[in-house]
Amino acid sequence: MGIDAVKPSPVPIKEENSSNQSTSLLSFDTDISTATTAAEPSTTTVLLFSLLLSTCIALSAAVAFAILFFSSIRSTNHHHTSTAIQIARPLTKLTHPVVILISSDGFRFGYQFKTPTPNIHRLINNGTEAETGLIPVYPTLTFPNHYSIATGLYPAYHGIINNKFIDPIAGDSFTMASHEPKWWLGEPIWETIANHGLKAATYFWPGSEVKKGLWDCPVNYCAPYNESVPFEERVDTVLNYFDLPNPDIPIFMTLYFEDPDHQGHQVGPDDPQITEAISHIDALIGRLIKGLEKRGVFEDVTIIMVGDHGMVGTCDQKVIFLDDLSSWINIPTQWVKDYTPVLSIRPPSDQSPSEIVAKMNQGLSSGKVKNGDKLKVYLKEDLPKRLHYWDSDRIPPIIGLVAEGFKIEQKDLESKECGGSHGYDNAFFSMRTIFIGHGPRFPRGSFQQWVIIICKECAFASSLTPFLYQEMHKPIINLLDVPRTIEF
Repeated sequence: MGIDAVKPSPVPIKEENSSNQSTSLLSFDTDISTATTAAEPSTTTVLLFSLLLSTCIALSAAVAFAILFFSSIRSTNHHHTSTAIQIARPLTKLTHPVVILISSDGFRFGYQFKTPTPNIHRLINNGTEAETGLIPVYPTLTFPNHYSIATGLYPAYHGIINNKFIDPIAGDSFTMASHEPKWWLGEPIWETIANHGLKAATYFWPGSEVKKGLWDCPVNYCAPYNESVPFEERVDTVLNYFDLPNPDIPIFMTLYFEDPDHQGHQVGPDDPQITEAISHIDALIGRLIKGLEKRGVFEDVTIIMVGDHGMVGTCDQKVIFLDDLSSWINIPTQWVKDYTPVLSIRPPSDQSPSEIVAKMNQGLSSGKVKNGDKLKVYLKEDLPKRLHYWDSDRIPPIIGLVAEGFKIEQKDLESKECGGSHGYDNAFFSMRTIFIGHGPRFPRGSFQQWVIIICKECAFASSLTPFLYQEMHKPIINLLDVPRTIEF
């Protein structure tokens, strides 16, 4: 199958039920606003309505055409309790929904507790968070995950299978500066919006500079990537959109920060530099909140804050050298398209991938290769199905899964360095990142379990449902009340 034959159609996003599958939990903090013009319904009335709604849900999946939030809400007044159901708060100043999607690259789940983060926790305490983190797609790398968020597709189907790779048919190389549409399959959110004649604005997001459909990366609404732009300037640019006349305010905006990924690679996840970076990110969120409040639109705007992956410490002792397998098989550097942590091997056409895999695993399991038990090599079609990483010609035929924190190199150069990395199996907790939601469609307040029904195609969810990156596309589209041009 050639590259042009790689299917851009999505795959089911519900993970297989497996006893060893890593899951993340969604738990929502809620606080029903007391400011309302309508009379508050009685407890009995609301309870009866809750029972009727639950019955309808059990009888028909048609209820799931929109995002619904429901649960028992406990009043903060300890002298009495009440029950309420809230689907959404009405907009007070904006005339249409607006979503700001923020990515803090490499924001590992748990970083938010390293230092006081009052602004991030303001969003959490008055909105929604994934209490045990968000599971990225595999490979847990920047470009594959950002584009999975934007399209709702796994990397094998949206085409960005790594941060860099080679087209095996044409021989072209993809890099993080590649903007040709042929690489970027699927339909990202900003393209969907443009195809409906609406406005989106992207301030740095992988794939946003690619001209697809009616999205042409419009001037003043699509910033070409430039890492030297100060983070504060990025926030202020987004805020300036809210100074436009109401109809001209984009309904969807992205905002991207390279930190704390930058520091994580240099010093690992546990260095004080990470703490400083998190404090800076929190201050930027505070700057955004303050600017929205100044314009009177903070409560009207939906803010979704995510990372793209986690981070784990690596060091020079945790290495597997491919040359150590020479007694079983020689792996030339020309075969290796990526070393670590996603070992990717594309041998010549006259070589048997299955024989190469067998010989590599024989050597790795022999006990004679340093750290050999920390690497297992697969034909891509034999990878764990939960990874969804096989159905593309762009993915090399041989993939190696390495243990958490270990690296793969060709030979021992006796280098001594420690730092951090990502890209590992998304079952590792260290690869998890954050999901935080705040806005008129997110419930607010006390610590309660809420149910989120993501879309009509998804199974009815509970507070124990795994939440993965590619599941985010649908609720974002639903939050914007924009029909999808493609179906999932």
